Amino acid sequence: MTRTTGTYRTTVIGGERIRAFVPRPLPPKRPVLRIEGKLARCHAEAVTAIGRLEVAGTMVPSPDWFLYGFVRKEAVVSSQIEGTQATLEDVIVYEAAQQSERPADVEEVCNYVDALAFARAELARAHGLPLCVRLLCAIHRRLMKGVRRSGKRPGEIRTSQNWLGGTRPGNAHYVPPPHETVPDLLAALETWIHSDDPLPPLVKAALAHVQFETIHPFLDGNGRVGRLLVTLLVEHWNLLSSPLLYLSLSFKRQRQEYYRQLDTVRMGGDWEGWVSFFLECVCESADDGVSTARRLFSLVGADRRRLSDLKSVTVSAIRLFELLPQHPMVTLSKAMELVGASKPTAGKAINALTKAGILAEITGKKRDRIYAYRAYLDVLAEDTRTVPGQAAHGFGGAYSMSGR
Repeated sequence: MTRTTGTYRTTVIGGERIRAFVPRPLPPKRPVLRIEGKLARCHAEAVTAIGRLEVAGTMVPSPDWFLYGFVRKEAVVSSQIEGTQATLEDVIVYEAAQQSERPADVEEVCNYVDALAFARAELARAHGLPLCVRLLCAIHRRLMKGVRRSGKRPGEIRTSQNWLGGTRPGNAHYVPPPHETVPDLLAALETWIHSDDPLPPLVKAALAHVQFETIHPFLDGNGRVGRLLVTLLVEHWNLLSSPLLYLSLSFKRQRQEYYRQLDTVRMGGDWEGWVSFFLECVCESADDGVSTARRLFSLVGADRRRLSDLKSVTVSAIRLFELLPQHPMVTLSKAMELVGASKPTAGKAINALTKAGILAEITGKKRDRIYAYRAYLDVLAEDTRTVPGQAAHGFGGAYSMSGR
């Protein structure tokens, strides 16, 4: 199906004629997007998968420790897409002991966690910011705080041309709209998000993501903001009661197809193809989340029973164990803080958990030791470990870009 999704505006930059793409406002028209046939079946499967994920989120004793791992996993993968090498273990070691072999990369991931927490708090506050351009700018400001490329106007809509792929706009794979059109395009997107468009919420989230990525309003960090937007929309439209759905891992696994689908929307108006792909990613991500939740729940239950069978187990050891899902790496001082105990008591708790095979010391040092809930982290960290050099250029190839 072919429809026109935008127009090209010709400008001159550095003596070269540049064709920048200006998208039409949502929703798709001529013809309108209809959720029927195969697309309706894909949508039904995605809604069912999200329902399973919602139930999985209620399996755990505390939703906070479930969110702890999922939020950080998404932050790691989303940042890896943009070229960082930090792993989930890197981030958790930093949070436990303020140590890092990749401090700049870890800072980017921690910024992502902070940005999501900030956005959810704003949306929950009676007088907080709604889902709007101002909120997206505030998210971007936190994402880019103090990191590499932070000089690229954090929190500000761009006032110059950016591009994707190539070394300059003249040989780029894609040139987003000229900067002077961006405020109006974002305003139209915001208006549509809060409109009474009858399209299903999951489909609207799919459309909003493409529109944001097509506008590419910031000089850097657009990909991360665009993926966060999906997470926030899913919760905002009450598809999930907490942010458990993260698409970065699915996008990363299928990155070439992801970019191909974005291209087909811009060049041929194939919104149906994009929505189908997006819904498949939703199913995959939701099923990943359900599988992870079940495995973690089973692991924690088995380890709890093993710990309680120890004759030497203490109340402090049990209390520390129950906090491990939110603190899967601890130091002695951190354990003292968590259980409110003295150094000897906290030390005995760590020793009991180590004896039970739950915690393992990972530094090999006699001082400043770090203890990891290794089995828990192994489940949570699947698909988040990087291959040296693999992520060095974002999504790689034709998509090395300015203003990622």
